[in-house]
Amino acid sequence: MDRRKLPFRGLLFGMCFFLLAGCGSDDTKGKVDQESNTVVPEQEKHVIPESWKSLVSISSIDTNIVIDLRYATDNNFTKSVLYDTMRNAYLQEVVAQRLSDVQSFLSSIKPGYRLVVYDAMRPRSVQQRMWDLLDSIPFGERVKFVSNPKSGSVHNYGAAVDVSILNEKGETLDMGAGYDDMRHIAYPMYEDSFKLLGLLTQQQIENRVLLRKVMRRKGFINIPTEWWHFNAFPRAIAKRKFDIIE
Repeated sequence: MDRRKLPFRGLLFGMCFFLLAGCGSDDTKGKVDQESNTVVPEQEKHVIPESWKSLVSISSIDTNIVIDLRYATDNNFTKSVLYDTMRNAYLQEVVAQRLSDVQSFLSSIKPGYRLVVYDAMRPRSVQQRMWDLLDSIPFGERVKFVSNPKSGSVHNYGAAVDVSILNEKGETLDMGAGYDDMRHIAYPMYEDSFKLLGLLTQQQIENRVLLRKVMRRKGFINIPTEWWHFNAFPRAIAKRKFDIIE
């Protein structure tokens, strides 16, 4: 069956996610490190393991990119800290450089606008914890939000990033649904349907389009179920190029 002909298919089921995910949140918790533009969680963080030496912190490549690492705080859909040993967001160097190129392009068309990163490299052990927390959701729906750890997420290879945009005032652009929102209103594939329903505004859609425009310009690929998630490579290529981070 062609799912494109059924834009409202599964919307009722998706509303059940509202009770778990709420409307999402773009509020920042913790203090901002002015030197690195990193949102620092209140608890002290530690140095990443030596086994992650192929990765670089995004801030070491481009300090114009703001880091708000949500899983290092309880400001996420699990309401708990999942990154208890990470303070910064890490990517494969080639991916971090491409993200810096995105920031440069964004600055050229929208002076003062900055990327804000909510997640980047995610160890597979954390992926497993997320997967287990959503065990009440049927498998077919769960994989739309969290990749099966057995297969590995592109995040687990340090080749995916969750990202939004801040305007020149440092305010997060309104995307019509917060980060980590599991409702179908967060799905790019359903934007036209929600606009027709009056649940997404033209401005909210234009903000999403801007994010996709700058990310795609440098080869990042958006997925159809999360406005914030972009892969630098398809999973099969990431698997060939990089080791999975456990």
